[in-house]
Amino acid sequence: MTYGFTDILQLVGALGLFLFGMKAMSDALTKLAGDRMRSILAGLTSNRFFGVLTGFLITSVIQSSSATTLMVVSFANASLLTLTESLSVIMGANIGTTITAWLITLLGFKVSMSSIALPLVGLGVGLTFFKNKNWEYWGSFIVGFGLLFIGLEFLKENMPDIEKTPEVLSFLQRYTQHGIGSVLLFLLVGTVLTVLIQSSSATMALTLLMAAKGWIPFEAAAAMVLGENIGTTITANIAAMVGNFRAKQTALAHLLFNVLGVLWMLAVFYPFLQGVAWVTERLGSGSPYTDQAAVPVGIALFHTFFNVANTFVMIWFINPMAKLVSLIVPEKVQPERPMEEPKFLSNEALNYPETALVALERETRYLFEHAVFEIVAHALSLHRKDILSERKPKKVVHKSREDLQVDVRELYLIKVKRIYSEIIAFAVHAQSDLELSESQHQRISELKNANRKIVEIIRDSNELSRNVNHYLREPHQVMLNEYDGFRKKMVKVFRVIQGYREDADRNEYQRKLAKLSEQALESRREGNLGIDKLIRKNKITPEMASSLVNDHDNLNSIIENLVEVAVILYGDQEDTALTGTGMQEPYSSALPL
Repeated sequence: MTYGFTDILQLVGALGLFLFGMKAMSDALTKLAGDRMRSILAGLTSNRFFGVLTGFLITSVIQSSSATTLMVVSFANASLLTLTESLSVIMGANIGTTITAWLITLLGFKVSMSSIALPLVGLGVGLTFFKNKNWEYWGSFIVGFGLLFIGLEFLKENMPDIEKTPEVLSFLQRYTQHGIGSVLLFLLVGTVLTVLIQSSSATMALTLLMAAKGWIPFEAAAAMVLGENIGTTITANIAAMVGNFRAKQTALAHLLFNVLGVLWMLAVFYPFLQGVAWVTERLGSGSPYTDQAAVPVGIALFHTFFNVANTFVMIWFINPMAKLVSLIVPEKVQPERPMEEPKFLSNEALNYPETALVALERETRYLFEHAVFEIVAHALSLHRKDILSERKPKKVVHKSREDLQVDVRELYLIKVKRIYSEIIAFAVHAQSDLELSESQHQRISELKNANRKIVEIIRDSNELSRNVNHYLREPHQVMLNEYDGFRKKMVKVFRVIQGYREDADRNEYQRKLAKLSEQALESRREGNLGIDKLIRKNKITPEMASSLVNDHDNLNSIIENLVEVAVILYGDQEDTALTGTGMQEPYSSALPL
């Protein structure tokens, strides 16, 4: 009996069904538990053992080491994980992926799933019609679970039978009797297959079936498993190509960890296999060397023992590995982009809610710390280095009596408008395209609100700068003193915000911010009694008084908004009580200047 082209197509179709079932199952589980898993991963500490446990649990749940690794690469790209943390999670993911081998071995070979797989698919499809998202995801999971075993059954049926097609065996046997040469050859086969299929689980299923059908001996199947461990790293390395140096370091560390593991395993390959065979016999499955039915259990045991042993050995070398990877892929300082271009927003950041939030926060902070600080300071003819110096505010103001001739509107158009638009568009996509928790949705709304406040700050600074610079050019002592008072207040505000950003103990600065916000609000409500006094004493004209009243309101509006933005960007969640932020959905279009 010959094995023709139609049979090959049947085999490819069965593999496709298996892969589709695995993907549907993994995607559904990711949606069911994704936010919890990612929040655990994002909050990972530097404890390497906790990292291994985290990687193991995540991969065990979503049944895809590739998905876990891609998540780790994305989080490293966003600086949510350090290199050592990423390495520990990847080690755990390697152990977690052994669950798939046991699932296939115990249910695919020990239990006949064909009689219940189709009813499971029917049940799962029924659940997908529920309006409740969780029921829909459970339905997708059950459909994927059923299709996985239907695909596995088709794979078993369409694998060539050695008794009927002995020419297949004779072809393979030429490559199984060359000792370590055969081991290296089948290691390469496992690597290439995994790279081509892009699923170590599918390659594992094929390996188990080939060994169970008698195509390849136990040693060759074990060598293919080692190759699959190397092949599965390619996905992460491809994904990291578009990432920053952190993503590239993480992907390379994954490859290095698996390659080093395979190298030391090759040194003890045959004794290790003898130990696995001994355990298999003690479990009552017979020897995988002599009993064909025991091979799947032997392979599953080898996969598990190897990954556990590799993690146990390599976990003590995480820091040296991290240093080696850092030497191979050194930290690369990204070239400074023009102010008018986004620096942290990217399509890759929109893969996960956590990375999207980090990108939004960083972009908004960068805008606030650079463009806003510069524009407001220069609008009031102040230099940033003077504001952050040790000089008293009064001396800073008296030193800066020169009109800097800044066009605030032009600076807004050059340095802020495009970034603001990009931030709002990114935030809208995150809220509409990603499955956000309530707290994540609220956080993005807060960041949109902060950006709207930033535009309001620049608008009010534009109004205030006209008279500040007018009286610097054409001094009127009374008016100059009043506007110098405004400028001194802004110096104090910026210094408090700087302390709030940088000081480890921020309680004092939190109180100062709250006080600044209360004073500004009270001042706006009560007006400036000092202006009335100046009018009564005829020290200023009514036109001057009108300008002072308006600019007094502009100043207090700037202070309120600066404090609110600072609390949103640098405060803890409970700090928003200082200003009542986060409760209002901001506008999504730029305010005119």
